[in-house]
Amino acid sequence: MLYGVAKFLCKIVLLIFFRIDVKGLEKFPQDGAVIMYSNHKSFWDPILIGCMLDRTVNFMAKVELFKNPLFAFILKNLNAFPVNRGAPDRKAIRKALQVLNEGKVLGIFPEGTRSKDGILKDPEPGIALIAVKAGNVKLVPVAIKGDYKLFSKIELIIGDPINFESRNERYSSEKINALSLEFFKKIEELLVS
Repeated sequence: MLYGVAKFLCKIVLLIFFRIDVKGLEKFPQDGAVIMYSNHKSFWDPILIGCMLDRTVNFMAKVELFKNPLFAFILKNLNAFPVNRGAPDRKAIRKALQVLNEGKVLGIFPEGTRSKDGILKDPEPGIALIAVKAGNVKLVPVAIKGDYKLFSKIELIIGDPINFESRNERYSSEKINALSLEFFKKIEELLVS
């Protein structure tokens, strides 16, 4: 219930203070397990994505956001869960796989942190690792263009879903890293389109 109320209120705020342009919404799968991944410019990004997509998004969020008990309570009730950045986090990976096994949408920012200057950083390997472990999943790249300045235009561009099957192959860390870069390249392509 909190998710629905927060989505309604935040969407009103976004539409009042920014000129939101969503492209490709019809491409987003309406059912089944999906890894939604995006570039990350601002703390507004998960709010924007969560408000504009029809489906509920379960975001991975940096563990530091969960230090404050009140904020942790709110985030957990908005379907976010903590992840330690910079090192493999087995607990977060298990939670991500649970979300996907339940046929829900997992939201990831592969860069691992915000890029305030808008220059894309190299992705962390987590997105490919989760896709490989999930085995059969759709990945949907999402690009965010624009700055969150009052009344400015923000574009949310949804790319074509990628049907991924790992087929029980063994993936080396090099192959996982290469796969993460391959997935992330789709965001770069959306940003220049």
